[in-house]
Amino acid sequence: MMNTLTSPALPADIETVVRMALAEDVGSGDVTAQLIDAQAQATAQVITRESAVLCGVAWFSEVFRQLDEKVQIQWFAHDGERVVPDQVLCKLSGASRSLLTGERTALNFLQLLSGTATQTATYVEAVSHTKTKILDTRKTIPVLRTAQKYAVCCGGGMNHRMGLYDAFLIKENHIFAAGSIPQALDKARTIGKNLLIEIEVENLQELQIALAAGATRILLDNFSLPMFREAVQLTQGRASLEASGGVSLETLQAIAETGVDFISIGGLTKHVQAIDLSMRIID
Repeated sequence: MMNTLTSPALPADIETVVRMALAEDVGSGDVTAQLIDAQAQATAQVITRESAVLCGVAWFSEVFRQLDEKVQIQWFAHDGERVVPDQVLCKLSGASRSLLTGERTALNFLQLLSGTATQTATYVEAVSHTKTKILDTRKTIPVLRTAQKYAVCCGGGMNHRMGLYDAFLIKENHIFAAGSIPQALDKARTIGKNLLIEIEVENLQELQIALAAGATRILLDNFSLPMFREAVQLTQGRASLEASGGVSLETLQAIAETGVDFISIGGLTKHVQAIDLSMRIID
């Protein structure tokens, strides 16, 4: 078995998301599959044409469960596992029509989520010599947020808030509307709900105001490297610092080496290069 990264708990909405995907693709029925004898049986296998961190096994399997429970799938690799070119990921057997109808939807999930997990693993590896943790954002493909955030964890990253309901992230417009950084923080504490409260600052002066107001998690928005370093020195562990804005693989390591606790990267889930996978009938 290849090296395996973290495989977190599966999201609860897989069945619903797969049902929506099948409705989108199959609609009233796969007309091309009707060219195949309804009784015909086949065996197929899925291979990867490139190195990757595999992710999306449950979504792939759920596609065929919903289409035809008689389809049998044998997996040879699992979520979070590093796979190599030409490796067989799974073997399927069942009605030819079912295999052909489910092929694209199932591969779409597996390719996309493996792409997210693989890209995340690349970023995580780049900062592995530091204490910095890689976070995702809410910049996800609509309806696929839980799936993509699961994939980030399979790649060794960490999830930021899932949505607008499970953490406070007080940004520039919130601060303006609330009146000031201290007022925004006080209001969030009043609302409470035992949720994480994070506030965004755009310069070192705002950072000092946030620290004086008792902020414990601060997002440093589009800081330069010298500003990141000074922010770490000013904070002295009084708050966790998150770097965000314009982060790329080329700038990632230098930012992590300034000593920030987290780096959030929208590109993990927004700029996804799907992994090249192929399903072929072999019998």
